[in-house]
Amino acid sequence: MRILLTNFHEGDGGGHTTYLMALSRRLCARHEIHVAAPPGSRLHREASSLDGVRVLAQPFPNGASKLLAGLRAGRQLRDYLRRHAFDIVHVNGSTDHRLVLSACRGLSHRPKIVFTKHNSKPAAGFTHRLRAKRTDLAIAVSDATLRELQATPYAACAPRTIRNGVDIAHYAPWPAEDALAERDRWCGRDDLLLGSNAGTAAHKGWMDLVEAMATLPAERRTRVHVLLCGKPPTAEQIARIAALGLAAQVHFAGLLSDVRPMIAAIDAGFVLSHAVETISFACREMMAMGKPVLVSDYAGLPENVDDGVDGWIVPVRDRDAIARTITGLLDARDRLPAMGAAARAKAERAFGLEHFVDATEAAYVALLPVAGASPAGSSGP
Repeated sequence: MRILLTNFHEGDGGGHTTYLMALSRRLCARHEIHVAAPPGSRLHREASSLDGVRVLAQPFPNGASKLLAGLRAGRQLRDYLRRHAFDIVHVNGSTDHRLVLSACRGLSHRPKIVFTKHNSKPAAGFTHRLRAKRTDLAIAVSDATLRELQATPYAACAPRTIRNGVDIAHYAPWPAEDALAERDRWCGRDDLLLGSNAGTAAHKGWMDLVEAMATLPAERRTRVHVLLCGKPPTAEQIARIAALGLAAQVHFAGLLSDVRPMIAAIDAGFVLSHAVETISFACREMMAMGKPVLVSDYAGLPENVDDGVDGWIVPVRDRDAIARTITGLLDARDRLPAMGAAARAKAERAFGLEHFVDATEAAYVALLPVAGASPAGSSGP
């Protein structure tokens, strides 16, 4: 198959970039893979380093103020689509979805359009109805996302769940002595270290955990530390943490090129999102490294965890429930290694890249009139 993967993010791209890089790495050995991403984006940079993957520096201007730039971008993309006669174009957000559909107008060969919904934002209204009519398949990354799609115009696009996968060989548990050495950077051996590599965006709910910590009795509160990676917190967040008396216990590791040392250091992870989230790569990465994870019951997060076995589930933004869970962790620290082993076992069973990539590839093939066939057409550079 000849496949074009698109993403509109100009910067890091977060989970979108992780998703598309996994597909690119695994599929390029057996299919012709192209990636269209804004120049300077992480996806453009990382995809360009992959042998066998062709990368187009493709802007995705958005908004009325960028009309001329949008017209230029559309012409460039239409020319690329015409030249390569793709079987599949896989879009990953409203902005690239919109430009791809516009660029497909007038093509003698129309590729099948696949759309993955990566967030919990509403997908209703007139523009979504228009896009859904010209989309062949909608992919949900969790069952919760699938239920949302089934209540939108994308119900007509044969929606199916294909959960995100992670590289469980890369995200493997560290030897205990190495993990302890990393842990010593942040807190004492007798402290409880909770952490998240899900980032510091407000909707990730990490401040809910900090606020919950502050309600604990002093003798318990002083035994809990939090470790986060991602963009620096805002001045308001820093001030609030200080006002709660927790400045010495909430640690920021910054933007990390490799989050594994940070994950190795923690006793348990958390992803307490209350907006945007779907399934969470971060949750699955922490579980693959043998860490039980505390999640909110938002969107697809509970689909990762068996409550009390390999993690915990609390109601969205319920700080009392979060505080009770932290208290339980302090009282049963000896259970955490077994729960971490259960998290790793689940990752090995269900979170691996092969499940994700094979299911996505099968979904592509099912759209084609002849499985695996490429249409006639030039595929020049």
